[in-house]
Amino acid sequence: MFLDGENWSRRFAEITREAWRLETLPQYLVPQEAEEFSAFREGRPLAPYTTSAYSERVARQRTEGKHQGRVHIVTRPLSDYLRFEFSRYYAVHVQAGDHIRILDVTDRPNPLEGVQDFWMFDRSEVVLMNYEVDGAQINREVFEGDVSPFVEYQRIAIAESVPFEEYVNGGHPA
Repeated sequence: MFLDGENWSRRFAEITREAWRLETLPQYLVPQEAEEFSAFREGRPLAPYTTSAYSERVARQRTEGKHQGRVHIVTRPLSDYLRFEFSRYYAVHVQAGDHIRILDVTDRPNPLEGVQDFWMFDRSEVVLMNYEVDGAQINREVFEGDVSPFVEYQRIAIAESVPFEEYVNGGHPA
């Protein structure tokens, strides 16, 4: 089953404990970000980003005892998109309560080589995020099978990564 619209939004609204994501790509082509990303790449000033419906939901769910997190697998030098995402969104999202971690595989083997992007909801449902090579989203697809490998991918990703703040404050570019 493919997800969009209300079926997709409902996954986040109905979590009881956790929504978690693995991000593996150096770039995501997000239509809503195109103008800001272009301005960033051209060095034009951007209006401050302080909150969004996303960060407000994360903050609200945090007060309800629910968690949201992600690990983004990266290599240096960071792509323009990752530098944009790190500087534009990640700090605000972390402040809202999003547990963002970075798994830098520049100088080591990727422990999750070949694992595709996915969201996992309450460790009971997995949605595969399908993308073109350039980062354009194809679709979101409910995984029909045993989710235990994805729980293990999450464990590995968290164990092998560092918190976003540690990554950017440890001398790695943001």
